[in-house]
Amino acid sequence: MEPRNPDWKARCEASFHKQAVMGTLGVSVAALTPGRVTLEMPFRADLTQQHGFLHACVVTTVLDSACGYAAFTLMPDEAEVLTVEFKSNFLAPARGDTFRFVGEVVKAGRTLMVTRGDAFAVRDGQQVAVSTMQATMMVVTGRADVAR
Repeated sequence: MEPRNPDWKARCEASFHKQAVMGTLGVSVAALTPGRVTLEMPFRADLTQQHGFLHACVVTTVLDSACGYAAFTLMPDEAEVLTVEFKSNFLAPARGDTFRFVGEVVKAGRTLMVTRGDAFAVRDGQQVAVSTMQATMMVVTGRADVAR
């Protein structure tokens, strides 16, 4: 997949750092290539549910961003990205020392992009899949309320 913007990488990184929620959660960009993004975050006890697993809302939030930024890497300069819909399936308890979230574009259209995301818990050198997501992202242009 080819990006439609020669400055796609710098643009994606700048946009990602504007997301206050990613900063709050301690999420960082680990890898960024056209059509694919990997985000990482350390375990934090204050983000768990009653059994000590990373809460589903945190997993879903970060997977949504991974999918959105995977799509954003392929968008033209004048476009922004918004989520249209997503579905998450949880595969195992989110228990780990760190977490990895991979988003990738399955189909890049001019208006809608279908993406897939996978979340992994990493513990003692072992990686376990904890969630998978399918999401549709919209290429947004010409909207003042969705501007940089």
